[in-house]
Amino acid sequence: EYGKERRSVYVAIATHTSHKTRPRPEQVSRGESTFVDDHGPPTPRELPFPSQVIYNRVGKCGSRTVVLLLRILAEKHQFNLVSSDIHNKTRLTKHEQVDLMRNISTIPQPFLYTRHVHYLNFTRFRIEQPVYINIIRDPINRFLSNYFFRRFGDWRGEQNHLIRTPQMKDDERYLDINVCIMENYPECSNPRLFYIVPYFCGQHPQCREPGVWALERAKRNVIENFLLVGILEELEDVLLLLERLLPHYFSDVLTIYKSPAFWKMGNLTGTVKKHMPTIEALQVLYQRMKYEYDFYNFIRDQFHLTKKKIGLKSASQNSAHEPDFLRELALRTHEPLEEEEEEEEEEDMGQEDANIWMVQP
Repeated sequence: EYGKERRSVYVAIATHTSHKTRPRPEQVSRGESTFVDDHGPPTPRELPFPSQVIYNRVGKCGSRTVVLLLRILAEKHQFNLVSSDIHNKTRLTKHEQVDLMRNISTIPQPFLYTRHVHYLNFTRFRIEQPVYINIIRDPINRFLSNYFFRRFGDWRGEQNHLIRTPQMKDDERYLDINVCIMENYPECSNPRLFYIVPYFCGQHPQCREPGVWALERAKRNVIENFLLVGILEELEDVLLLLERLLPHYFSDVLTIYKSPAFWKMGNLTGTVKKHMPTIEALQVLYQRMKYEYDFYNFIRDQFHLTKKKIGLKSASQNSAHEPDFLRELALRTHEPLEEEEEEEEEEDMGQEDANIWMVQP
């Protein structure tokens, strides 16, 4: 899999050359000295810590904006960026997990690997655990962004949504969002609304089932394995914290993000025809997504706590949503620079795949 993903690699490895290089053994004549003979072995490159980072990006949470930044940063700071072009497989069998983790571990360090994939536990297979980072957003806004993106695409091309979802019939494509929610269409009900939590819960089949088990496991993984999980509503503060915590990857990221050239590069991909459902429909969605909001509030509180520790004031001091938050949903959620391409709907794993998992979750 790593071989296929190399098509999307943006590599900028720092090479240290000398005017005098060591010839191959067959080129060395008796009496000639080599670079190693004269100077000893070259000093190994001192790697920063951490030097293995995974960004298991959540769909429709602004990650394409971050990946665009990373492409620039990889060249600027000389780290390996491996950006997977696989968008439709977030859940893996045990063997697929092992293969992917082993491939990731062979990337020359320092590296940052990014892909739409649910959390992978490297230590479970006795492989060194990388550091994780991620960004999430208000769950309803994420859902709405995906709902309209699948149907109508973005500003990059008027017909690109027809290419992306050619199998979608007109009655589905033009299905009113309020009808979808109030009449409980599959796309607007669970388990499809349970989307963000599994990215942090992991690969266990129960992580896909809306409930307390998956929610608590996701929270524990964030505390134990994620260096930072930010919220898209405060993206500039997320970038600032990444710059503080991972300077060898993200130094100068805010300067790049705020530059006119960067905005010009990515300002043509906002979702089109997006509009807000009725208050009644939003209230129904909110109830269906209670575990998603429990997790979002947890992440937001953790993020604000991290900001407080380094002296950044939070935009909001309230840990819980007020009852009237639904009316302000569209106003307070900052849209990313551009919308990322959402993965196509995945087929559920069959019973045979489910049975090959390890007994331990």
